[in-house]
Amino acid sequence: MTQEIADRRDIDFVLYEQLDIEQLFETEKYRDLNKKMVEMVVTEARAFGIKEVLPTHAEGDKAGVTFKNGEVIVPECYRRPYQLMVENEWTSLTEDPAVGGQGLPHMVMRAAYEYFIGAKELFLKKLYTGQWGGTMDLTEPEAGSDVGALITSARRLGDGIYAITGNKIYITNGEHDLTENIIHPVLARIEGAPAGSKGISIFIVPKIWVNDDGSLSEINDIICTGTEEKMGLHGSATCTMSMGSKGVCRGLLLGEENAGMKIMFNMMNEARLDVGFMGFCNATAAYLYAVNFARERIQGRDLADGKNAEAPSVPIIRHPDVRRMLLWMKAHVEGMRSFIYYVARCFDLAECAADEKERERNEDLIALLTSLIKSYCAERGFEVCIEAMQVHGGCGYTMDYPVEQLARDCKIASIFEGTDGIQAMDLLGRKLGMKKGAVFMDFMGEMKKTIEQAKGIDALKPLSMAMETAADQLGEWDGCCSGEPLSQSPSWRSWLATLKVRKKPKSLKRTKTQPSTTARSKVPATTSTPYCRWPWED
Repeated sequence: MTQEIADRRDIDFVLYEQLDIEQLFETEKYRDLNKKMVEMVVTEARAFGIKEVLPTHAEGDKAGVTFKNGEVIVPECYRRPYQLMVENEWTSLTEDPAVGGQGLPHMVMRAAYEYFIGAKELFLKKLYTGQWGGTMDLTEPEAGSDVGALITSARRLGDGIYAITGNKIYITNGEHDLTENIIHPVLARIEGAPAGSKGISIFIVPKIWVNDDGSLSEINDIICTGTEEKMGLHGSATCTMSMGSKGVCRGLLLGEENAGMKIMFNMMNEARLDVGFMGFCNATAAYLYAVNFARERIQGRDLADGKNAEAPSVPIIRHPDVRRMLLWMKAHVEGMRSFIYYVARCFDLAECAADEKERERNEDLIALLTSLIKSYCAERGFEVCIEAMQVHGGCGYTMDYPVEQLARDCKIASIFEGTDGIQAMDLLGRKLGMKKGAVFMDFMGEMKKTIEQAKGIDALKPLSMAMETAADQLGEWDGCCSGEPLSQSPSWRSWLATLKVRKKPKSLKRTKTQPSTTARSKVPATTSTPYCRWPWED
Protein backbone atom coordinates (compact mmCIF):
# COMPACT_ATOMS: atom_id res chain seq x y z
CA MET A 1 0.00 0.00 0.00
CA THR A 2 1.31 3.45 -0.85
CA GLN A 3 2.32 5.35 2.26
CA GLU A 4 1.34 9.01 2.57
CA ILE A 5 2.70 11.68 4.94
CA ALA A 6 4.47 9.26 7.32
CA ASP A 7 5.38 5.57 7.27
CA ARG A 8 3.29 3.73 9.89
CA ARG A 9 5.63 0.76 10.10
CA ASP A 10 8.59 3.02 10.84
CA ILE A 11 6.57 4.84 13.53
CA ASP A 12 5.63 1.55 15.18
CA PHE A 13 9.24 0.39 15.11
CA VAL A 14 10.44 3.47 16.98
CA LEU A 15 7.57 3.32 19.48
CA TYR A 16 7.62 -0.37 20.33
CA GLU A 17 10.99 -1.80 19.28
CA GLN A 18 13.46 1.02 19.69
CA LEU A 19 12.09 3.05 22.60
CA ASP A 20 9.76 0.43 24.16
CA ILE A 21 6.82 2.69 24.95
CA GLU A 22 5.12 -0.20 26.71
CA GLN A 23 7.42 0.40 29.70
CA LEU A 24 5.37 3.53 30.37
CA PHE A 25 2.23 1.43 30.83
CA GLU A 26 3.76 0.07 34.04
CA THR A 27 4.00 3.52 35.63
CA GLU A 28 1.37 5.10 37.85
CA LYS A 29 0.73 7.94 35.39
CA TYR A 30 -0.04 5.69 32.40
CA ARG A 31 -1.25 2.50 34.08
CA ASP A 32 -4.63 2.75 32.29
CA LEU A 33 -2.93 2.91 28.88
CA ASN A 34 -2.10 -0.08 26.68
CA LYS A 35 -0.76 -0.88 23.22
CA LYS A 36 -4.22 -1.25 21.72
CA MET A 37 -5.19 2.26 22.83
CA VAL A 38 -1.98 3.77 21.44
CA GLU A 39 -2.47 2.01 18.11
CA MET A 40 -6.04 3.32 17.96
CA VAL A 41 -4.90 6.92 18.53
CA VAL A 42 -2.22 6.71 15.83
CA THR A 43 -4.59 4.97 13.41
CA GLU A 44 -7.25 7.64 13.89
CA ALA A 45 -4.63 10.38 13.53
CA ARG A 46 -3.46 8.86 10.27
CA ALA A 47 -7.02 8.68 8.92
CA PHE A 48 -7.73 12.28 9.95
CA GLY A 49 -4.43 13.53 8.53
CA ILE A 50 -4.86 11.84 5.15
CA LYS A 51 -8.58 12.48 4.68
CA GLU A 52 -8.95 15.95 6.17
CA VAL A 53 -5.59 17.72 6.57
CA LEU A 54 -3.60 16.57 3.53
CA PRO A 55 -6.08 17.94 0.95
CA THR A 56 -5.72 21.44 2.45
CA HIS A 57 -1.96 21.70 1.79
CA ALA A 58 -2.05 22.57 -1.90
CA GLU A 59 -5.37 24.43 -1.77
CA GLY A 60 -4.33 26.50 1.24
CA ASP A 61 -1.00 27.33 -0.38
CA LYS A 62 -2.70 28.59 -3.55
CA ALA A 63 -5.45 30.52 -1.78
CA GLY A 64 -3.28 32.05 0.96
CA VAL A 65 -4.60 34.41 3.61
CA THR A 66 -6.54 37.58 2.83
CA PHE A 67 -6.10 40.84 4.78
CA LYS A 68 -8.97 43.32 4.54
CA ASN A 69 -10.07 46.13 6.84
CA GLY A 70 -7.88 44.92 9.67
CA GLU A 71 -9.18 41.35 9.48
CA VAL A 72 -7.38 38.21 8.30
CA ILE A 73 -9.41 35.58 6.45
CA VAL A 74 -7.87 32.13 6.24
CA PRO A 75 -8.40 29.74 3.30
CA GLU A 76 -11.91 28.29 3.36
CA CYS A 77 -10.55 24.73 3.20
CA TYR A 78 -9.13 25.12 6.73
CA ARG A 79 -12.49 25.45 8.46
CA ARG A 80 -13.75 21.87 8.41
CA PRO A 81 -10.41 20.25 9.48
CA TYR A 82 -9.99 22.79 12.28
CA GLN A 83 -13.52 22.23 13.51
CA LEU A 84 -13.01 18.46 13.48
CA MET A 85 -9.67 18.80 15.24
CA VAL A 86 -11.32 20.76 18.05
CA GLU A 87 -14.37 18.49 18.25
CA ASN A 88 -12.25 15.32 18.34
CA GLU A 89 -9.89 16.85 20.93
CA TRP A 90 -6.65 16.51 18.93
CA THR A 91 -5.28 19.86 20.10
CA SER A 92 -3.98 18.86 23.55
CA LEU A 93 -3.02 15.20 23.61
CA THR A 94 -0.41 15.45 26.38
CA GLU A 95 -2.04 18.03 28.64
CA ASP A 96 -3.70 17.25 31.97
CA PRO A 97 -7.37 16.21 31.51
CA ALA A 98 -8.24 18.72 34.25
CA VAL A 99 -7.50 21.56 31.80
CA GLY A 100 -8.97 19.94 28.71
CA GLY A 101 -6.13 17.63 27.70
CA GLN A 102 -5.99 13.90 26.94
CA GLY A 103 -3.12 13.01 29.29
CA LEU A 104 -1.29 10.85 26.71
CA PRO A 105 2.49 10.30 26.53
CA HIS A 106 4.61 12.72 24.52
CA MET A 107 5.74 9.87 22.25
CA VAL A 108 2.12 9.18 21.28
CA MET A 109 1.57 12.88 20.61
CA ARG A 110 4.55 12.98 18.24
CA ALA A 111 3.33 9.85 16.44
CA ALA A 112 -0.15 11.33 15.98
CA TYR A 113 1.10 14.78 14.98
CA GLU A 114 3.29 13.33 12.22
CA TYR A 115 0.03 13.07 10.32
CA PHE A 116 -1.11 16.62 11.10
CA ILE A 117 1.75 18.72 9.73
CA GLY A 118 0.74 19.33 9.14
CA ALA A 119 -1.00 30.92 30.73
CA LYS A 120 -3.30 31.69 33.28
CA GLU A 121 -6.09 29.35 34.42
CA LEU A 122 -8.72 31.73 33.02
CA PHE A 123 -7.38 31.09 29.49
CA LEU A 124 -5.89 27.59 29.65
CA LYS A 125 -8.79 25.28 28.91
CA LYS A 126 -10.04 27.12 25.83
CA LEU A 127 -6.47 27.36 24.53
CA TYR A 128 -5.79 23.65 25.04
CA THR A 129 -9.08 22.63 23.48
CA GLY A 130 -8.51 24.91 20.48
CA GLN A 131 -11.64 26.99 21.09
CA TRP A 132 -9.31 30.00 21.32
CA GLY A 133 -6.12 30.62 19.37
CA GLY A 134 -2.73 31.54 20.77
CA THR A 135 0.44 33.30 19.63
CA MET A 136 3.83 34.47 20.89
CA ASP A 137 4.36 38.22 20.41
CA LEU A 138 8.11 38.62 20.78
CA THR A 139 9.74 40.15 17.69
CA GLU A 140 9.87 43.88 16.97
CA PRO A 141 11.21 45.81 13.95
CA GLU A 142 14.42 46.75 15.81
CA ALA A 143 14.50 43.81 18.20
CA GLY A 144 14.54 40.49 16.40
CA SER A 145 16.94 37.98 17.89
CA ASP A 146 18.16 40.69 20.28
CA VAL A 147 14.99 40.54 22.34
CA GLY A 148 16.47 42.71 25.08
CA ALA A 149 16.35 45.71 22.73
CA LEU A 150 12.54 45.74 22.55
CA ILE A 151 10.73 49.03 23.20
CA THR A 152 7.14 47.86 23.76
CA SER A 153 6.10 49.33 27.10
CA ALA A 154 3.67 48.51 29.89
CA ARG A 155 2.06 51.02 32.26
CA ARG A 156 0.30 50.04 35.48
CA LEU A 157 -3.43 50.74 35.51
CA GLY A 158 -4.20 49.09 38.85
CA ASP A 159 -5.93 45.83 39.83
CA GLY A 160 -3.13 43.90 38.11
CA ILE A 161 -3.97 45.37 34.69
CA TYR A 162 -1.41 47.09 32.46
CA ALA A 163 -1.70 49.34 29.42
CA ILE A 164 0.51 47.91 26.63
CA THR A 165 1.90 50.14 23.88
CA GLY A 166 4.08 49.02 20.97
CA ASN A 167 4.39 47.05 17.74
CA LYS A 168 5.29 43.44 16.95
CA ILE A 169 6.16 41.80 13.64
CA TYR A 170 6.22 38.27 12.20
CA ILE A 171 3.51 37.07 14.59
CA THR A 172 2.23 33.70 13.40
CA ASN A 173 -1.57 33.54 13.58
CA GLY A 174 -1.66 37.01 15.12
CA GLU A 175 -5.05 37.49 13.51
CA HIS A 176 -7.44 35.06 11.80
CA ASP A 177 -11.08 34.07 11.71
CA LEU A 178 -10.88 30.44 12.82
CA THR A 179 -11.45 31.05 16.55
CA GLU A 180 -13.63 33.40 18.54
CA ASN A 181 -10.68 34.80 20.48
CA ILE A 182 -6.89 34.95 20.24
CA ILE A 183 -4.66 35.10 23.32
CA HIS A 184 -1.35 36.97 22.86
CA PRO A 185 1.56 36.49 25.28
CA VAL A 186 3.39 39.83 24.79
CA LEU A 187 6.90 40.79 25.89
CA ALA A 188 7.09 44.37 27.15
CA ARG A 189 9.05 46.53 29.60
CA ILE A 190 7.22 48.04 32.56
CA GLU A 191 7.92 51.73 32.99
CA GLY A 192 11.00 52.16 35.20
CA ALA A 193 12.25 48.59 34.68
CA PRO A 194 15.98 47.93 34.09
CA ALA A 195 17.36 48.10 30.55
CA GLY A 196 18.15 44.97 28.59
CA SER A 197 16.65 41.52 29.00
CA LYS A 198 16.62 41.76 32.83
CA GLY A 199 13.82 44.33 32.69
CA ILE A 200 11.43 42.42 30.41
CA SER A 201 8.05 41.15 31.61
CA ILE A 202 5.42 39.08 29.81
CA PHE A 203 1.71 39.84 29.60
CA ILE A 204 -1.45 38.03 28.57
CA VAL A 205 -3.19 40.26 26.00
CA PRO A 206 -6.47 38.86 24.64
CA LYS A 207 -7.92 40.02 21.34
CA ILE A 208 -11.26 40.21 23.13
CA TRP A 209 -11.13 41.02 26.83
CA VAL A 210 -12.16 38.11 29.08
CA ASN A 211 -14.31 38.66 32.13
CA ASP A 212 -13.59 36.97 35.45
CA ASP A 213 -16.27 34.37 34.74
CA GLY A 214 -14.66 33.46 31.41
CA SER A 215 -17.19 35.24 29.22
CA LEU A 216 -16.10 37.58 26.45
CA SER A 217 -16.26 41.35 26.86
CA GLU A 218 -15.25 44.20 24.53
CA ILE A 219 -12.59 44.10 21.80
CA ASN A 220 -9.12 44.95 23.09
CA ASP A 221 -6.88 47.48 21.33
CA ILE A 222 -4.52 44.94 19.75
CA ILE A 223 -4.97 45.02 16.00
CA CYS A 224 -3.39 43.49 12.92
CA THR A 225 -2.01 46.13 10.56
CA GLY A 226 -0.93 43.77 7.77
CA THR A 227 0.23 40.30 6.78
CA GLU A 228 3.59 39.26 5.34
CA GLU A 229 3.99 37.80 1.84
CA LYS A 230 6.26 34.80 2.41
CA MET A 231 8.23 32.30 0.36
CA GLY A 232 6.13 29.49 1.82
CA LEU A 233 3.41 28.80 4.39
CA HIS A 234 1.00 30.89 2.34
CA GLY A 235 -2.00 29.65 4.30
CA SER A 236 -0.48 30.76 7.62
CA ALA A 237 -1.12 34.34 8.69
CA THR A 238 2.15 36.08 9.63
CA CYS A 239 1.03 39.41 11.04
CA THR A 240 2.24 42.82 12.12
CA MET A 241 0.48 43.78 15.35
CA SER A 242 -0.13 47.18 16.91
CA MET A 243 -1.05 47.64 20.59
CA GLY A 244 -2.50 50.83 22.04
CA SER A 245 -2.58 52.76 18.77
CA LYS A 246 -6.31 53.58 18.94
CA GLY A 247 -7.01 53.52 22.65
CA VAL A 248 -5.91 51.33 25.55
CA CYS A 249 -4.56 47.82 25.03
CA ARG A 250 -5.06 45.97 28.29
CA GLY A 251 -2.91 43.09 29.49
CA LEU A 252 -2.46 40.93 32.58
CA LEU A 253 0.99 40.27 34.00
CA LEU A 254 2.03 36.63 33.58
CA GLY A 255 4.26 35.56 36.44
CA GLU A 256 6.37 38.19 38.19
CA GLU A 257 7.63 41.53 36.96
CA ASN A 258 10.95 41.37 35.04
CA ALA A 259 10.70 37.56 34.75
CA GLY A 260 9.49 37.63 31.15
CA MET A 261 12.57 36.10 29.57
CA LYS A 262 12.53 33.08 31.88
CA ILE A 263 8.85 32.47 31.21
CA MET A 264 9.31 33.11 27.51
CA PHE A 265 12.05 30.48 27.25
CA ASN A 266 9.68 27.87 28.67
CA MET A 267 7.43 28.54 25.70
CA MET A 268 10.34 29.06 23.30
CA ASN A 269 12.00 25.72 24.06
CA GLU A 270 8.77 23.85 23.39
CA ALA A 271 8.36 25.86 20.19
CA ARG A 272 11.93 24.96 19.16
CA LEU A 273 11.13 21.28 19.53
CA ASP A 274 7.99 21.81 17.45
CA VAL A 275 9.98 23.63 14.74
CA GLY A 276 12.45 20.74 14.51
CA PHE A 277 9.45 18.41 14.33
CA MET A 278 8.03 20.56 11.53
CA GLY A 279 11.25 20.16 9.54
CA PHE A 280 11.13 16.41 10.05
CA CYS A 281 7.44 16.13 9.06
CA ASN A 282 8.09 17.99 5.80
CA ALA A 283 11.01 15.66 5.17
CA THR A 284 9.14 12.41 5.74
CA ALA A 285 6.31 13.55 3.45
CA ALA A 286 8.79 14.63 0.76
CA TYR A 287 10.63 11.31 1.01
CA LEU A 288 7.45 9.27 0.58
CA TYR A 289 6.36 11.40 -2.37
CA ALA A 290 9.78 10.76 -3.94
CA VAL A 291 9.54 6.99 -3.38
CA ASN A 292 6.07 6.83 -4.89
CA PHE A 293 7.09 8.98 -7.86
CA ALA A 294 10.20 6.87 -8.50
CA ARG A 295 8.09 3.72 -8.57
CA GLU A 296 5.70 5.16 -11.14
CA ARG A 297 7.92 7.30 -13.37
CA ILE A 298 9.03 5.27 -16.42
CA GLN A 299 12.26 6.70 -17.83
CA GLY A 300 15.39 5.12 -19.33
CA ARG A 301 16.60 1.55 -19.69
CA ASP A 302 17.89 -0.61 -16.90
CA LEU A 303 21.64 -0.21 -16.39
CA ALA A 304 22.22 -3.84 -17.31
CA ASP A 305 20.49 -3.24 -20.67
CA GLY A 306 22.14 0.10 -21.35
CA LYS A 307 23.47 -0.96 -24.76
CA ASN A 308 20.28 -2.68 -25.84
CA ALA A 309 18.32 -0.11 -27.84
CA GLU A 310 15.27 -2.37 -27.83
CA ALA A 311 15.18 -2.86 -24.06
CA PRO A 312 12.02 -1.49 -22.42
CA SER A 313 12.09 1.59 -20.22
CA VAL A 314 11.90 0.97 -16.48
CA PRO A 315 10.74 2.89 -13.39
CA ILE A 316 13.46 5.28 -12.29
CA ILE A 317 13.65 3.53 -8.92
CA ARG A 318 15.68 0.91 -10.80
CA HIS A 319 18.45 3.42 -11.48
CA PRO A 320 21.41 3.38 -9.02
CA ASP A 321 21.62 7.15 -8.60
CA VAL A 322 17.93 7.42 -7.74
CA ARG A 323 18.36 4.60 -5.21
CA ARG A 324 21.29 6.47 -3.71
CA MET A 325 19.18 9.58 -3.21
CA LEU A 326 16.25 7.64 -1.77
CA LEU A 327 18.50 5.74 0.64
CA TRP A 328 20.11 9.00 1.80
CA MET A 329 16.67 10.49 2.42
CA LYS A 330 15.39 7.41 4.21
CA ALA A 331 18.41 7.29 6.52
CA HIS A 332 17.96 10.90 7.55
CA VAL A 333 14.18 10.68 7.95
CA GLU A 334 14.47 7.63 10.20
CA GLY A 335 17.32 9.22 12.14
CA MET A 336 15.29 12.37 12.77
CA ARG A 337 12.25 10.35 13.84
CA SER A 338 14.31 8.37 16.35
CA PHE A 339 15.94 11.54 17.69
CA ILE A 340 12.63 13.39 18.14
CA TYR A 341 10.88 10.42 19.74
CA TYR A 342 13.88 9.90 22.05
CA VAL A 343 13.44 13.43 23.42
CA ALA A 344 9.67 12.87 23.68
CA ARG A 345 10.50 9.77 25.72
CA CYS A 346 12.63 11.93 28.04
CA PHE A 347 9.54 14.08 28.67
CA ASP A 348 7.52 10.96 29.52
CA LEU A 349 10.21 9.51 31.79
CA ALA A 350 10.59 12.84 33.59
CA GLU A 351 6.85 12.95 34.29
CA CYS A 352 6.79 9.32 35.45
CA ALA A 353 10.06 9.39 37.41
CA ALA A 354 9.98 7.59 40.74
CA ASP A 355 12.50 9.96 42.30
CA GLU A 356 13.76 13.51 41.89
CA LYS A 357 17.16 12.41 40.57
CA GLU A 358 15.66 10.53 37.62
CA ARG A 359 13.29 13.39 36.84
CA GLU A 360 16.14 15.90 36.87
CA ARG A 361 18.31 13.65 34.69
CA ASN A 362 15.68 13.49 31.94
CA GLU A 363 14.93 17.21 32.13
CA ASP A 364 18.66 17.92 31.75
CA LEU A 365 18.79 15.72 28.65
CA ILE A 366 15.83 17.62 27.20
CA ALA A 367 17.59 20.93 27.84
CA LEU A 368 20.80 19.66 26.22
CA LEU A 369 19.10 18.27 23.12
CA THR A 370 16.51 20.96 22.37
CA SER A 371 18.87 23.13 20.33
CA LEU A 372 20.08 20.08 18.42
CA ILE A 373 16.55 18.90 17.61
CA LYS A 374 15.64 22.35 16.34
CA SER A 375 18.69 23.04 14.19
CA TYR A 376 19.52 19.55 12.94
CA CYS A 377 15.99 18.58 11.93
CA ALA A 378 15.39 22.00 10.37
CA GLU A 379 18.52 21.79 8.22
CA ARG A 380 18.28 18.11 7.33
CA GLY A 381 14.53 18.37 6.77
CA PHE A 382 15.05 21.06 4.15
CA GLU A 383 17.86 19.09 2.50
CA VAL A 384 15.61 16.03 2.27
CA CYS A 385 12.92 18.16 0.57
CA ILE A 386 15.49 19.44 -1.93
CA GLU A 387 16.69 15.89 -2.64
CA ALA A 388 13.08 14.83 -3.18
CA MET A 389 12.80 17.55 -5.83
CA GLN A 390 15.92 16.10 -7.44
CA VAL A 391 14.34 12.65 -7.62
CA HIS A 392 11.34 14.19 -9.37
CA GLY A 393 13.62 15.87 -11.91
CA GLY A 394 12.01 18.74 -13.78
CA CYS A 395 8.60 17.78 -12.38
CA GLY A 396 9.81 18.54 -8.87
CA TYR A 397 10.45 22.19 -9.73
CA THR A 398 6.87 22.72 -10.82
CA MET A 399 3.81 23.40 -8.71
CA ASP A 400 2.13 20.34 -10.20
CA TYR A 401 3.93 18.17 -7.64
CA PRO A 402 3.85 18.65 -3.83
CA VAL A 403 7.60 18.55 -3.12
CA GLU A 404 8.03 22.09 -4.43
CA GLN A 405 5.66 23.40 -1.76
CA LEU A 406 7.23 21.24 0.95
CA ALA A 407 10.65 22.75 0.21
CA ARG A 408 9.24 26.29 0.39
CA ASP A 409 7.35 25.58 3.59
CA CYS A 410 10.28 23.79 5.24
CA LYS A 411 12.90 26.50 4.73
CA ILE A 412 11.52 28.69 7.53
CA ALA A 413 12.34 25.98 10.11
CA SER A 414 16.01 26.97 10.21
CA ILE A 415 14.94 30.58 10.96
CA PHE A 416 11.92 30.15 13.23
CA GLU A 417 12.38 30.52 17.01
CA GLY A 418 16.04 31.50 16.82
CA THR A 419 18.23 30.82 13.78
CA ASP A 420 20.47 27.78 13.68
CA GLY A 421 23.45 29.99 14.54
CA ILE A 422 21.67 31.09 17.72
CA GLN A 423 21.00 27.45 18.57
CA ALA A 424 24.73 26.75 18.20
CA MET A 425 25.54 29.63 20.56
CA ASP A 426 23.02 28.29 23.07
CA LEU A 427 24.49 24.79 22.86
CA LEU A 428 28.09 25.92 23.29
CA GLY A 429 27.48 28.80 25.66
CA ARG A 430 24.95 27.22 28.00
CA LYS A 431 24.16 23.56 27.45
CA LEU A 432 27.47 21.70 27.07
CA GLY A 433 28.74 23.19 30.30
CA MET A 434 25.66 22.39 32.39
CA LYS A 435 26.68 20.98 35.78
CA LYS A 436 30.35 21.21 34.77
CA GLY A 437 29.83 18.92 31.79
CA ALA A 438 28.05 16.15 33.72
CA VAL A 439 24.89 16.35 31.57
CA PHE A 440 26.90 16.13 28.37
CA MET A 441 28.88 13.18 29.74
CA ASP A 442 25.65 11.43 30.71
CA PHE A 443 24.44 11.76 27.12
CA MET A 444 27.79 10.48 25.84
CA GLY A 445 27.32 7.51 28.14
CA GLU A 446 24.00 6.72 26.46
CA MET A 447 25.73 6.89 23.10
CA LYS A 448 28.45 4.51 24.27
CA LYS A 449 25.87 2.00 25.48
CA THR A 450 24.25 1.98 22.06
CA ILE A 451 27.64 1.58 20.39
CA GLU A 452 28.45 -1.43 22.57
CA GLN A 453 25.10 -3.02 21.67
CA ALA A 454 25.71 -2.41 17.97
CA LYS A 455 29.10 -4.11 18.15
CA GLY A 456 27.31 -7.36 18.90
CA ILE A 457 25.67 -7.33 15.47
CA ASP A 458 28.03 -8.30 12.64
CA ALA A 459 26.30 -6.14 10.04
CA LEU A 460 26.64 -3.07 12.28
CA LYS A 461 30.27 -3.47 13.34
CA PRO A 462 31.74 -1.09 10.72
CA LEU A 463 29.17 1.56 11.59
CA SER A 464 29.60 1.08 15.33
CA MET A 465 33.38 1.49 15.07
CA ALA A 466 33.00 4.66 13.01
CA MET A 467 30.49 5.94 15.55
CA GLU A 468 32.84 5.11 18.40
CA THR A 469 35.65 7.05 16.75
CA ALA A 470 33.38 10.06 16.26
CA ALA A 471 32.22 9.88 19.89
CA ASP A 472 35.81 9.68 21.15
CA GLN A 473 36.73 12.71 19.07
CA LEU A 474 33.74 14.59 20.48
CA GLY A 475 34.89 13.63 23.94
CA GLU A 476 38.21 15.35 23.29
CA TRP A 477 36.45 18.68 22.87
CA ASP A 478 38.35 21.34 24.76
CA GLY A 479 36.67 23.74 27.12
CA CYS A 480 33.52 22.13 28.49
CA CYS A 481 34.92 21.69 31.99
CA SER A 482 36.63 24.81 33.35
CA GLY A 483 38.60 25.33 30.17
CA GLU A 484 40.47 22.02 30.33
CA PRO A 485 40.15 19.16 27.85
CA LEU A 486 37.47 16.70 28.96
CA SER A 487 39.91 13.85 28.40
CA GLN A 488 42.12 15.27 31.16
CA SER A 489 39.39 15.86 33.74
CA PRO A 490 39.09 13.25 36.53
CA SER A 491 35.33 12.89 36.07
CA TRP A 492 35.72 12.20 32.34
CA ARG A 493 38.51 9.66 32.80
CA SER A 494 36.59 7.92 35.58
CA TRP A 495 33.53 7.75 33.36
CA LEU A 496 35.51 6.26 30.48
CA ALA A 497 37.02 3.65 32.78
CA THR A 498 33.58 2.66 34.06
CA LEU A 499 32.36 2.08 30.52
CA LYS A 500 35.61 0.29 29.57
CA VAL A 501 35.96 2.41 26.47
CA ARG A 502 38.93 1.78 24.23
CA LYS A 503 41.27 4.61 23.39
CA LYS A 504 40.76 6.20 20.04
CA PRO A 505 42.51 4.02 17.44
CA LYS A 506 45.30 5.64 15.47
CA SER A 507 43.61 4.66 12.26
CA LEU A 508 40.36 3.10 11.28
CA LYS A 509 40.52 0.91 8.24
CA ARG A 510 37.44 1.40 6.17
CA THR A 511 35.74 -1.70 5.00
CA LYS A 512 33.68 -1.45 1.87
CA THR A 513 30.42 -3.28 2.42
CA GLN A 514 27.52 -3.82 0.10
CA PRO A 515 23.95 -4.14 1.38
CA SER A 516 22.72 -7.69 1.10
CA THR A 517 19.85 -9.83 2.24
CA THR A 518 22.27 -11.75 4.46
CA ALA A 519 23.43 -8.59 6.23
CA ARG A 520 19.91 -7.35 6.75
CA SER A 521 18.82 -10.67 8.22
CA LYS A 522 21.12 -10.16 11.21
CA VAL A 523 18.81 -7.69 12.89
CA PRO A 524 18.14 -8.82 16.51
CA ALA A 525 15.36 -11.34 16.92
CA THR A 526 13.47 -8.94 19.19
CA THR A 527 12.37 -6.99 16.12
CA SER A 528 8.95 -8.37 15.27
CA THR A 529 9.00 -7.22 11.63
CA PRO A 530 11.93 -6.73 9.25
CA TYR A 531 13.03 -3.16 9.83
CA CYS A 532 16.24 -2.66 7.85
CA ARG A 533 14.80 -2.49 4.36
CA TRP A 534 15.54 -0.37 1.32
CA PRO A 535 13.16 2.28 -0.03
CA TRP A 536 12.40 0.25 -3.14
CA GLU A 537 11.21 -2.61 -0.89
CA ASP A 538 8.65 -0.49 0.99
